Amino acid sequence: MLEMGHEAFEELVTEVLDALPDEMVEDLDNVVFLVEDEHPEEDLLGIYEGVAITDRGQYGFGELPDRIMVYRLPHLDASQTLEELRAEVRTTLVHEIAHFYGIDDEQLHELGWA
Repeated sequence: MLEMGHEAFEELVTEVLDALPDEMVEDLDNVVFLVEDEHPEEDLLGIYEGVAITDRGQYGFGELPDRIMVYRLPHLDASQTLEELRAEVRTTLVHEIAHFYGIDDEQLHELGWA
C-alpha cells in the first residue's frame, strides 16, 4: 500500500484529469471533481452523482453541479507503485466520466473500463 496525503493525492487526480484527451472532458458541463478518503458505506474507488447527459432534458436551470468523487484510501490500498496509482486513478476517472455520458457499467465492462 502506498502512503500519500490528501493534498498530494488531490494534486495527482488533477494531473491525471488534465492529461485525459480533450474530447473526453471538453463537453463536461456543470461537473465538479472531488477527493474524499473513502465512501461512507461501500468500498468504491469513485462514484458519479448526477444526471447523465443522455437523461437531462430540461437541464440547466439552477441545478447543483454533478459530482465525481474519487476516493483516496481505496486507491492507495490497490496500488503498490506511483505508476499503478496513476493508472488506477485514470481508470476511475474515465469510468465515472463515462457515466456522465450515459454509459452504464455493462457497457464499461465490454469496453474494459470496469
